[in-house]
Amino acid sequence: MLDPKLIRSDLQGVAAQLKKRGITLDVARLEALEEQRKSLQIKTQDLQNERNVRSKAVGQAKAAGKNVDEILKEVKDLGDSLKVTEELLTKIQSELQDYLARLPNLTHESVPVGKSEEDNLLIRTWGEPRQFSFTPKDHVDLGAALKGMDFENGVKLSKARFVVLRNDVAKLHRALAQFMLDLHTNEHGYQEISVPYIVNAASLYGTGQLPNLKEDLFALAGEEELYLIPTSEVPVTSTLRDEIVEAEQLPIKYVCHSTCFRSEAGSYGKDTRGMIRQHQFEKVELVHIVKPEDSYAALEELTHHAEMVLQKLELPYRVLALCTGDIGFAAAKTYDLEVWLPGQQRYREISSCSNTEAFQARRMGARWRNPATGKPELVHTLNGSGLAVGRTLVAVLENYQEENGQIRIPVALQPYMSGLKVIG
Repeated sequence: MLDPKLIRSDLQGVAAQLKKRGITLDVARLEALEEQRKSLQIKTQDLQNERNVRSKAVGQAKAAGKNVDEILKEVKDLGDSLKVTEELLTKIQSELQDYLARLPNLTHESVPVGKSEEDNLLIRTWGEPRQFSFTPKDHVDLGAALKGMDFENGVKLSKARFVVLRNDVAKLHRALAQFMLDLHTNEHGYQEISVPYIVNAASLYGTGQLPNLKEDLFALAGEEELYLIPTSEVPVTSTLRDEIVEAEQLPIKYVCHSTCFRSEAGSYGKDTRGMIRQHQFEKVELVHIVKPEDSYAALEELTHHAEMVLQKLELPYRVLALCTGDIGFAAAKTYDLEVWLPGQQRYREISSCSNTEAFQARRMGARWRNPATGKPELVHTLNGSGLAVGRTLVAVLENYQEENGQIRIPVALQPYMSGLKVIG
């Protein structure tokens, strides 16, 4: 959530920043709500003070042997007026809170200004796409030939955008996740964490999925408001909700392997073929909790750690800085990693690495104690895929295919595949 103090002190500046995202801030409405809030808050405080004064007068009058009926009536009338005013204040505060909760984060000054993915900025590339002596197949055809990727059964068991993996393809999928976990824990210094796949609304609100992104979530039936996680970023980051950590505990770096669930409500007709956009998929997520002054160095570090997965697998990729019109709701700055897919002859996203600054922390009350002041302050939170397991499987199948349909196993994965060097 944006800092309410910033909105009160520089509303026009906030409006100008949000305009870069393509968001038009209703300045008049916000000013009206804030004016009502201040007026009602002052009136509430005045009524509380007056009621306290008159209540004391009751005791003084009784002690002096005077009739207190008139004063008691005044106290009651003040109480009635206070109740009405407090209800109005609560209503205005709720309306203001709901409006602010739907505003995205402000972007960092280094984020390129643009309207769509076409305006994203290329930062760097790594590796050269392989030159094939034959026409490379996509992962769907490769998976079918290997009898390891069954989309028809996925539909039978559930619906479209689900898949059943079998045999060496399923083993390769599992190997990729284990390889990523080992790399991030053993070489990059992350703590491994395992979290619930079902979360409450407070967790999703804190990380910014609620209320705006509700249509992308799978809600569970029942009396409690519970959801399947769209990413383990939600429960992992939320472990710090309403917590105060000491300075020496920072930075905190978590890695989490989980299944993720997304309704893909806004992607009708997109990537209907294959594993690129599924309702259920696996990810190895990286989360950093850091001091504010360290968060942009942490973003570079987190992005580098995600890149190392692709480099060790020898998969060509590129890094893009997302523009203001393409960046996510909670992010202040995001790098996308896109891997080369020969079957599509294009780069496709395989990781998004974002610094949300204090946006999530403010929503969830995640703080650290600054030893310089002794007071709690908001942490900065970052997250990124390190990597999306299914999409990495797609990239390995397509980049390591041979003309006879066999798939070579990247050297880094061979220890996780019982020494297999080829499948198929």
